[in-house]
Amino acid sequence: MVSIKPKIRFKILIIDDDKDICDFMETFLKGEGYQVKTLQDGRQAAEVVRKGGFHMIVLDLMMPGVYGLDLLKEIRKVDTEASIVIFTGYPSLETALESMKMEVFDYIRKPFSPKDFKDVIRRIVKKKGLLTDPEEELHRAIGAKIRAQRKKKKLTLKHISNRTGLSVSLLSQIERAESSASLSSLYKIASALDTKLNYLFRDF
Repeated sequence: MVSIKPKIRFKILIIDDDKDICDFMETFLKGEGYQVKTLQDGRQAAEVVRKGGFHMIVLDLMMPGVYGLDLLKEIRKVDTEASIVIFTGYPSLETALESMKMEVFDYIRKPFSPKDFKDVIRRIVKKKGLLTDPEEELHRAIGAKIRAQRKKKKLTLKHISNRTGLSVSLLSQIERAESSASLSSLYKIASALDTKLNYLFRDF
């Protein structure tokens, strides 16, 4: 199945005083292709949000020196468009209801499932109309795999061209997802890379 990504670099801000959580979220989300900034001092959040242009903000409700719902109000004063997801190890009906009044997108209890969290992001991306076309994403992913495998084997585009009979220009366009490749061309490329054709389609 094709993994659908945003058309643009999706920007996420994590606001949590726990450094381990910030580090984990940054590694996890960057690995998914998102642009991530973490902030451990909630008192700086409003200013960071004002300047950041974030699509999504993940906010911990319980942080020293600042009450999460008050901080949520401050964030909403400077940004009414970002999708906010509340992150808390101490969920309550009261904070859930107050959060929803301020148009929070979701309310997640710690610890969380990375898979469930990715689903939340996908829903936000879809809601904002930022999804790519699945076919376009497939071409991009195949091109990235070809390039990665070629680099791994220390081959140039010219090497692949000599082995496949395909032009350097076409191979470059395929790697950059600027041109779709026929199944025949992909078979030739896979053979030139000494790999199986299904490798290029793995994980889709």
